[in-house]
Amino acid sequence: MSRISKEDAWRAKEARLRELFLGGLAGDSRCYREFLDELSTHLRAFLRKRLADLPNDVEDLLQESLLAVHNQRHTYNPGQPLSAWVQAIARYKLIDLLRRRAARELLTDPLDDERDLFSSVDTDAADAHRDLHKLLAELPARQRLPIIHTKLDGLSVQEAARVTGMSESAIKVGVHRGLKALAAKLRGLK
Repeated sequence: MSRISKEDAWRAKEARLRELFLGGLAGDSRCYREFLDELSTHLRAFLRKRLADLPNDVEDLLQESLLAVHNQRHTYNPGQPLSAWVQAIARYKLIDLLRRRAARELLTDPLDDERDLFSSVDTDAADAHRDLHKLLAELPARQRLPIIHTKLDGLSVQEAARVTGMSESAIKVGVHRGLKALAAKLRGLK
């Protein structure tokens, strides 16, 4: 009996979810229901892993992510892997949750502790991160995704190619052209 590699299992899941999703987009409500059920299982695991310290938020974030997938279904490009598209949506929902939680925690901090004045850290890094994501959002997906996966998520070119469905050379070209476009945008801001 041969064992299925992790990559083969991933490809099979990707193909199954993509087939169900496309069937749902074509009007098959049974396919769409199955897609949402199966996607829920995968997204729940994805979110539990990242929200280990906030287990009570997993189900709420799962529902927000599924709703976003449903509302943004028209933006899916069938030429791209479904998993990368869904993961981007879930990641943005996760970031939104963490920002909301941080804002709530900031509002509940006491305002009269004078020691906090000198223990605060500059927010330049957070501002730079937010600005970077705004600039990245202006790039086309063929440049944005390679940069996000290789430079921000730390994936290899080969891994990024597998996740996005692009060739390795397209990933390299996308990173090069994307960074060049970002540099031009930054020069234009000064």
